[in-house]
Amino acid sequence: MEDLTGKKIAIIASDHFEEAELVTPRDELIKAGAEVKIYSPSGDPIQAVKGDTEPTQKVDVDGSLGDLDVAGVDAVVVPGGTVNADHVRLDEDAQSIVKEAFDSEKVLAVICHGPWLLVNAGLADGRRLTSYPSLSLDLENAGATWVDEEVVVDGKLITSRNPDDLPAFVEAIGAALVG
Repeated sequence: MEDLTGKKIAIIASDHFEEAELVTPRDELIKAGAEVKIYSPSGDPIQAVKGDTEPTQKVDVDGSLGDLDVAGVDAVVVPGGTVNADHVRLDEDAQSIVKEAFDSEKVLAVICHGPWLLVNAGLADGRRLTSYPSLSLDLENAGATWVDEEVVVDGKLITSRNPDDLPAFVEAIGAALVG
């Protein structure tokens, strides 16, 4: 991966996020030199799961969604996990964060069930996206062109399908941050 020294990345998530989809990007981006902070709706630690149902670790966060200053970051990352994605899609702060990131042409990287947030934030229309396959109709109904590819880059918007796609997802984030 490219050297990401000086790049600032925010990850937004709630309880029951898919562990690998938060931990892998966080760790790989830090290893490449980026500063990564995690934000949850309340600012409290969040519960990770594996395969949507098996609780794993609690992850400490750096603040609440309301604390996140999108102008001060280079990228926003949204992990999946069905329950997490269903919660953040309804969160007005989360919607505002992704809208601001998108409108400011920040890198916006969303994986698995995370693209539900793009639907609720009004950002799917006219975009080429991927996601966990069960979201394909939701994204198409919101005006997106859904494709079954490991990573899709549409401008500064990056989407991926599932944990198996994490290497390509993280690589695309790094490339977008230096490109």
